[in-house]
Amino acid sequence: MSLVKTVATAIGATALMATSAFADGHASTNLRIQTHYAPETVSGKLAAQYVADIESMSNGEISVEMFYSSSVVKSVETFDAAATGILDCDMTGGGYQTGKNPAFQFVGDIMGGYATPYQQLSWLYSGGLEDAQALYNKYDMQLIGWWVYGQESLASSRPLPGPEALKDFKFRSPPGMETKIFEKLGAKPIVMDFTEIFTALETGIIDGADASGLANNVGLGLYDLVKHANFPGFHSMPSDHLACNKAVWDAMPEHHRTIMSVAMEALALRTALTFETKNAEAAAQLKAEGVTLWQWSEEDLQTFRDAAQATWPEFATTPEAKALVASHIAYLSQLGLVK
Repeated sequence: MSLVKTVATAIGATALMATSAFADGHASTNLRIQTHYAPETVSGKLAAQYVADIESMSNGEISVEMFYSSSVVKSVETFDAAATGILDCDMTGGGYQTGKNPAFQFVGDIMGGYATPYQQLSWLYSGGLEDAQALYNKYDMQLIGWWVYGQESLASSRPLPGPEALKDFKFRSPPGMETKIFEKLGAKPIVMDFTEIFTALETGIIDGADASGLANNVGLGLYDLVKHANFPGFHSMPSDHLACNKAVWDAMPEHHRTIMSVAMEALALRTALTFETKNAEAAAQLKAEGVTLWQWSEEDLQTFRDAAQATWPEFATTPEAKALVASHIAYLSQLGLVK
């Protein structure tokens, strides 16, 4: 049997395993989903709520075995693990797949573009989902939706008063376009897995880290180690996704697919609203604990946006990436967010 037929047979078997029937004939969907978030973080708790929602709305027809903290495979490997049937769904983010196709940057984290989660989500739900779906389907995956928690904050052992502070700043970066942007600003990004951040900070391998939003960073314990952050954030607003093996998705009953899709829209709104509150609470807590929060001026923010927007076309090197950049720029222009 050829390799192609072997893989196709394995994926087909995975779809059959994920979807079966109860004795009374009702459909049963059993999914294995991995997220990179720890269960005690705000995002981890929101992921757990999503699972509870779809299980409840389906009256138990959908069941989920949830794996937190990338406990099955590394964060960057989650997408392929779902595409090949080791898992069923990936609840990390498209930005981890930029090595596969740079187009994933523009469904993962466009950087220097949208200012709020609501703007970014409005692109997805006003036509962007169709643009993104073609990319996911090319890799045998189905994009179900996004949950966007807002602008990220850096964790740092050094003060971060403005762009000049980034010179020789050695920090953990996710893979992709971010490394190019920060290199333009004089920083020294180091790509490492999300799960390695705490140890790298603790041992001084890095000066700081791009991990998550302020509240999630508190949940990870990063500010127990370092005493500087920027808030509000400006550099990164990842679109965490739920993406499932397309064969598994296609084999699911339509009402199960509808439940999961609508619940993702609810998760998107809940995430944005929750972090409005949680980040403000975290900021107050950190100030009280002696952590310095740096807020950049509008001029400093524009320095970053200029570097980011200059990098978009450099990174758009495939037809899929070029199409997504064009889609974003058209929408950002409508919003008045690009010059």
